[in-house]
Amino acid sequence: MTTETINQNQTLATVLHLSVFTQFFIPLGNFIFPTLLWLSRKQDPFVDHHGRNALNFQISIFLYSVFLLAAGAVTFIYFGIKFSIKEPLFLHEDSFIIESFTDALPFFIIIGVFGLLLLGLFILELFAVINASIRASEGKLYNYPLTINFIGASTPDDNNHQTDQSKNEQFNDTQKQTT
Repeated sequence: MTTETINQNQTLATVLHLSVFTQFFIPLGNFIFPTLLWLSRKQDPFVDHHGRNALNFQISIFLYSVFLLAAGAVTFIYFGIKFSIKEPLFLHEDSFIIESFTDALPFFIIIGVFGLLLLGLFILELFAVINASIRASEGKLYNYPLTINFIGASTPDDNNHQTDQSKNEQFNDTQKQTT
């Protein structure tokens, strides 16, 4: 590989990581643009590693956010129905009348806790993406924190490469070496 090719791959991996910020301008841009950039040079192991990690991290962050929002909504609804216990299952304008601050405290705690968790995910995403893009520009590999590997690492068979020996031949060779 020439130095020019290595620099192009580092630049592509850096842009791939930074392309997740398109989510603030284009819906689902954090999935679309990294996928397109990754697929353009998937054959290169450096770009492949960074592309898989970026997409796995974005999917993981999305799922964590959906889980937090769903858990917050369920908890919020639970406390809302608990306050309207006089007329359960009927939500109207009188259902959420709170007479004292201590009655409203669970709502504030729920909003605060889930808000802080979502803010923490947002800050984690910002720092992790910037750190990954810096590492990619330096030519180093980077693994995101808290990532679930949905898109696993490619095997040689995925890239249509053939090994010189089959697995049986490799096993037989190791057996011959030990005897």
